[in-house]
Amino acid sequence: MRSCEGTGKNIEQAVQNALLELKASREDVDIKILNEGGFLKKAKVLVTISEDAIEKYEKREQFKKELLKEENDEDFAENFMKKKVESSENAKEEKVAEEKVETKPAKKVKIVADEEISSNEKPENVETKQNAETERKFTGEEFIEGLLKTLELEGTIEKIEEDRITRFNVTGENLNDLIGYRGECMLSLSYIMNIVCKSENHKKLVLDIENYREKRAESLRELAKRTADKVAKSGRYFKFEPMDASERKIIHTALQEDERVTTLSKGEEPHRYLIVFPREYKEKR
Repeated sequence: MRSCEGTGKNIEQAVQNALLELKASREDVDIKILNEGGFLKKAKVLVTISEDAIEKYEKREQFKKELLKEENDEDFAENFMKKKVESSENAKEEKVAEEKVETKPAKKVKIVADEEISSNEKPENVETKQNAETERKFTGEEFIEGLLKTLELEGTIEKIEEDRITRFNVTGENLNDLIGYRGECMLSLSYIMNIVCKSENHKKLVLDIENYREKRAESLRELAKRTADKVAKSGRYFKFEPMDASERKIIHTALQEDERVTTLSKGEEPHRYLIVFPREYKEKR
């Protein structure tokens, strides 16, 4: 989709509605006002992705199609776990087969020991233990290695232990598609990793690719400063497009010491957005 008509009670709201439908940012589009609206009449605009940005959005759509094709109508995380479990079970079966070949009379001792299981340990408890072992979660390294292998990519994984998180930074060639538009794909993979992987000391697992998170954070801090200058000069508020909670926090933190402006988050996830106000404007309200 290259263009979309948006409506709203005013032009600004109509533009925002069209941007949400296109999943595009304001700097990447051209805006044409079709109707300014008025009494009992909604404003209407036509928002079109500009020629210099269209290639970026076409790549994003192509990458989404490739991901859907790769998943084959099944959940990626479930496929990943299934392959790992099958691999683990095959290894166990091979080990059992080897033990049977090398069976010695002493094996009878093991049988007797099994028969002497305490009567307090019920059969269902044994079955529960076996299920828990089969459904064990995997390490972050295993998840990332499996991901790269499935997508036929090569990369180096660096594990970094921090106070509350374990960060996995992946570096290599042709990894931009794993990052996605403004990190959307990377954030989704990080979410999946926390579901299917075990964490040491209950730390949150964070996936980073080519140090994208720090680069994005620096970009957001610079954007926050420019926005604060613009809001302070114009005296009008500025509303960002919806973004991840971690990115909103970066902008909040960057502007919390700025005496000219104040910030506020509104809306519901995943469409929650941030507004920058002139400080005097909010105090009057």
